[in-house]
Amino acid sequence: MTNRTRYDVDVVNWSREQAQLLRAGHFNQLDLEHLADEIEDVGKSEQRELANRMVILLAHLIKWAYQPERRGASWDITIRNQRKGILRRFNKTPSLKVDLGETEWWEDVWGDATVQAAQETGRSDFPEQCPWSVEQVLNNDWRPPSPW
Repeated sequence: MTNRTRYDVDVVNWSREQAQLLRAGHFNQLDLEHLADEIEDVGKSEQRELANRMVILLAHLIKWAYQPERRGASWDITIRNQRKGILRRFNKTPSLKVDLGETEWWEDVWGDATVQAAQETGRSDFPEQCPWSVEQVLNNDWRPPSPW
């Protein structure tokens, strides 16, 4: 039988208790291991949101390029909204910009975006790597041309 902690039983109640202990200066009573995990998770949550927004943005840019006959206001609105959301994330958490320079991160988001675009278009003939620069992807005035 494993020892269940307050953290394991009710994480919301545990977080309230930990916040009270911090504010009261009762540092010796803190659950440091789980606090450290939760703090790391905050950063991971921000990274996940950035990646999710980028996947949606890239998928819509792919659809814009590969289905010019279906371009419309809703795609344009989604592209603009995702770009705004990404820029807001960067303003609130500037360290997220580091992800944009990581090849593995781009491979992951591009792969997820092509899967999403394939599901929505029925096509699978997309490039294996993102053909656009970061500047293009984030430029609110830029839309990709058709590849043909």
